[in-house]
Amino acid sequence: MAKRIIVAVIFVPILLVIMLFLPPAVWTVVVAFISGMAAFEFLRATGDGKVSAPMEAVTILSAVLIPLSCGFGVGTMTTQICAFLVMAVSFCCAIRAYDEEGGRIGFFQVLITLFGGVMIPLGLSSLVILKCMAFITDGGAYFAGVFLGKHRGITKVSPNKSLEGYIGGLVTGIVFALIYGLVVSTITGLSVNYLSLVLCGLLGAVATELGDLAFSLIKRQYGVKDYGHLLPGHGGMLDRFDSMIFCAPVVLFVIHFLPVF
Repeated sequence: MAKRIIVAVIFVPILLVIMLFLPPAVWTVVVAFISGMAAFEFLRATGDGKVSAPMEAVTILSAVLIPLSCGFGVGTMTTQICAFLVMAVSFCCAIRAYDEEGGRIGFFQVLITLFGGVMIPLGLSSLVILKCMAFITDGGAYFAGVFLGKHRGITKVSPNKSLEGYIGGLVTGIVFALIYGLVVSTITGLSVNYLSLVLCGLLGAVATELGDLAFSLIKRQYGVKDYGHLLPGHGGMLDRFDSMIFCAPVVLFVIHFLPVF
């Protein structure tokens, strides 16, 4: 736990500085890097050695381009192009493998590349717009679970998760959203829709828990402890940002239909 906290103490302030004080393009590039690494880790964990080099390359390229295009205002068209390229290259590789190797690459591997190259970056690309609004729930759930967690084993997918951790994540999400609105209102004088903020906090917290469990399910099914080893105590980029793939789009949906400010 100590290693995990030390890395967070170093890593989180760096992200905050990038998000709040550097030009938006820098944060866009950071999200693109996170997305590319997450796609790479996902393929390595689930591909069973059957994903070919061209499939891996186009998946990672797509995972990088989708957040970049979101930051520069051409996300919809780029996402459509990337999705088609990933699908086309993957099927070409599968057809070739069927002719030469008797079907080593199958439809399942095509679906893996589409998930890694399109669905993962689509979720993470919302962070380009949201920045720090989507991050606090995961940390709240972790610390509530560590220091208060007594009722563990709520689900076999993540047996170390506790009821207190889930509740802590929900409460932290709502409280942070309200504090965020109060701070912004005080600094800028903008009027705040606190109902929208509460919904952001609550629904974002629920999506965070779902995202964490979803990618834990994948790890259990493939028998891996962590997706990567880039962040000591946390695992890889996908281990750290898996919940954001679900949380960030949900928060973005809420503020789109119910503007916060």
